[in-house]
Amino acid sequence: MAPQRAGIQSVEVGFSLLQVLAASRGPLMLRDLAAAAGMSAAKAHRYLVSFQRLELVIQDAATTRYDLGPAALKLGLASLSRLDSVKLARQRMGPLMEQIGQTLALAVWGNQGPTMIHWEESPQTITVNLRLGDVMPLLSSATGLCFSAFMTARQNALKNRLAVLLKEELARAQKAGHQDVPANMAEVTERLDEVRRHGLARVVNTLLPGVAGFCAPVFDADGHMVLGMVALGSLANFDPAWDGAVATPLKAAAAQLSADLGFMAA
Repeated sequence: MAPQRAGIQSVEVGFSLLQVLAASRGPLMLRDLAAAAGMSAAKAHRYLVSFQRLELVIQDAATTRYDLGPAALKLGLASLSRLDSVKLARQRMGPLMEQIGQTLALAVWGNQGPTMIHWEESPQTITVNLRLGDVMPLLSSATGLCFSAFMTARQNALKNRLAVLLKEELARAQKAGHQDVPANMAEVTERLDEVRRHGLARVVNTLLPGVAGFCAPVFDADGHMVLGMVALGSLANFDPAWDGAVATPLKAAAAQLSADLGFMAA
């Protein structure tokens, strides 16, 4: 482990007040803010006086409640403007692979649909005919289902485009006689509702025989789905349970990345 470097403890203690305000849905009374930060009201007040001078915190004169100030907003916006979701996701792929022991991938929405942009194979490599740049089907891949379910929640401009793509893919699947995709738009809606309930998408023996996969959504500060984190593997050693050894850490990693990008879940 790296040696512990000396710091200023009072800064670290005072920062807990800012963390509480950041997590709060609105301004807080002094007593509530102090209690949530684990300190006395008198101690919290001294920190808040300094934070007000720095414009990190403001106090409403009428209600006496505290909230984040303009300096905190500037810091947040500066940080968000420098975040790269793909770079941050790639940095987390190694530890996540060690945890779940399965092949991982990243996908973004491209001109033609969900597109694979990064791939890391586990030691338990499975043979798949997928390449970087491949566009994944919307109805028979976990990646496609995930983007279809979550991408348009706050991205109204994409709803019409996605609806057209779903109908076209459904028509092609029906014409080809595929049995592993929904039979009609009503079933598509049911499948996407299932994805939303579980917070990630799953396919088993659908896109590839003997292979299962999950895809978890990553959201930015505006609530837009910007990335899909994918795990897939052979059913011989891949846990396909919704709350199993693959789905749970994958979903947690995507949620943490979303939080780091500024997303606040409802």
